[in-house]
Amino acid sequence: MTSIPYTTVDTPPPVNAAAKPVENKRLRYFELCLVLLVALSTPFLNSALILVHGPSAIGHVSSFRWISGFVHEVVTLALLGYVLARRGRRIRDLGSRWSLRDCGVGLLVAVAAYTSCIAGGTVLQTIHYLMAGDMVTGSSSGALFAHPGLPGVPYFLLNPFFEELIVRAYLMPEIVELTGSTALAIVVSVVVQISYHLYYGWFGASCLGFTFLIFALYYGRYRRALPVIVAHELYDSIGLIRIWSKI
Repeated sequence: MTSIPYTTVDTPPPVNAAAKPVENKRLRYFELCLVLLVALSTPFLNSALILVHGPSAIGHVSSFRWISGFVHEVVTLALLGYVLARRGRRIRDLGSRWSLRDCGVGLLVAVAAYTSCIAGGTVLQTIHYLMAGDMVTGSSSGALFAHPGLPGVPYFLLNPFFEELIVRAYLMPEIVELTGSTALAIVVSVVVQISYHLYYGWFGASCLGFTFLIFALYYGRYRRALPVIVAHELYDSIGLIRIWSKI
């Protein structure tokens, strides 16, 4: 009787259980940086250019620039949707589900944010006056945006969704889950949002920082994006109406 030769099957090396979480964490950091880079690199560079050289540095805001800005925000939100879909999530899972109650809360958030902005601006103005002996003012919206026509309306309407979904509803939970610190998430969110509003000048952007702080504190506590979006939408709509009223 002939014996059947014994054959061996190569077995794969054991998988390091700790390697997968580390790899996933690195991927999440990469995706976070990618979304922020695509979303905010151009606004930040434009903001820094205006801060250094004034509103004339970027020239007239044409209808094409309003349209291209709108397209940029749509593409960025599509990228955000793709990143979330890879994890089995959707944009509305960030706390942006429709709710009439959240719309009402958004009005209260807007009032609180406006009060914070006025109080913070008063403190900053007082400090500046005591140190320099004069009052400081930021750049006006009219000087920065001229008189946007109808092509600017879609951009103004989409912008609050774009900003709050990116720097609040996406950025903050990511930082909390990656670092375990809600305080760090709030600080980073506010600083990032201030950075691309520097076209208002240091004083104007700092005043807006108190508004953004209320937005971040609210989202950090309740994880509801819609009230913050509603509050931001109210601010932008009033700003657009004020610009148009001066035409």
